[in-house]
Amino acid sequence: MRTLFLVTTLLLAVPVCAEPVPSRAPNVPEFKPAFADQTRAEAVITAAKLTVTEVATGLKSPWGIALLPDGRALVTEKNPGAIRIIGRDGSISPAIVGLPAVDARGQGGMMGIALPPKGEVPNTVFWTYAEPRPSATGITGNGLAVARGVLVDGPEPRMMDVKVIFRVQPTLDSVQHFGGRLVFAPDGTLFVTLGERSKLPGRVQAQDLASDFGKIVRINRDGSIPKDNPLIGKPSARPEIWSYGHRNVLAAALDSKGRLWESEMGPQGGDELNLVARAKDYGWPTITYGEEYTGAPIGAAITQQAGMEQPVYYWDPVIAPSGMVVYSGKLVPEWRGNILIGGLAVRSLVRLVLKGDKVVGEERLLTDRKERIRDVVEGPDGALWLVTDAPDGKLLKVTAAN
Repeated sequence: MRTLFLVTTLLLAVPVCAEPVPSRAPNVPEFKPAFADQTRAEAVITAAKLTVTEVATGLKSPWGIALLPDGRALVTEKNPGAIRIIGRDGSISPAIVGLPAVDARGQGGMMGIALPPKGEVPNTVFWTYAEPRPSATGITGNGLAVARGVLVDGPEPRMMDVKVIFRVQPTLDSVQHFGGRLVFAPDGTLFVTLGERSKLPGRVQAQDLASDFGKIVRINRDGSIPKDNPLIGKPSARPEIWSYGHRNVLAAALDSKGRLWESEMGPQGGDELNLVARAKDYGWPTITYGEEYTGAPIGAAITQQAGMEQPVYYWDPVIAPSGMVVYSGKLVPEWRGNILIGGLAVRSLVRLVLKGDKVVGEERLLTDRKERIRDVVEGPDGALWLVTDAPDGKLLKVTAAN
């Protein structure tokens, strides 16, 4: 592993409201937004000067970040499936030992990671990963799992008291669309975002309440089910389900009101931003603003249906959203309440300006770096921490220039 510190300053012009963010023609031009500002919002430009510091390089396909209280960072590596500690000086620890086996094929591997805000044994860590499920279980395949453990620090860090607290059901042999973000709610419960596994047998379960596929679930920190979950007592429904009809949710965050936002990957066109409410159906695969990668229509090729939620915002072509924060404004006041999302396909940090829960402006930041941004978190001082998706991935820190 090697480390590198490189600082670049981005000089950005004064704010303007101009044309929509430059983009290619839509994949599905016949689909029209359901309301104004649902897509292709006008461009905005950050007035502040930003500094980007490369804290560490040489990470193997980093996926998730959790900031430790002492200023270090935990970073997951998707493949081969590891967690490492990044020091304040950019040092990279050996892989933490004591973790469960990981299926690192395709989009699997080690994924989301989070620290509970309070009320846990010190150094407790939660993470998600693609769990191999061999034939001894009765069905060969895999599925997303959530584990918790206690980090034992040192030159050779390890995880002790590891327990798997949640396993997606059913099992399916697929290497795509696992989901994997973790968000602690203000009441101490844990939201877990899930994908529908991409294959048609999984896709059709996104609105099936007997399946975890294509859902956001809500669990307690020990894996038990909160007594006020919305589908408890509903026949055949899995009690952990909070919302459904999702495709592949790789970005989720709370706003200042404690509400859950998510951004999910669409097919060819149709990436979405949603404000998530309990027991709501977000439509996939019945409604979508995208199409199959072959260009074929999805289902009946409709974008609206009664009883299904419209996205607050959508992208066509896609940005491939992964990782997001609702920004506090601590270091960059003009970003207060804005949503910042990692963009894989657009190789940038995507900024959305909200007004009344609608998107009124969009900006693409860090475009000069041409790097796929996999995760973004905000530190206690307002600095942004990002990881780039590459076999030689980086941990970046974004601050306001003096």
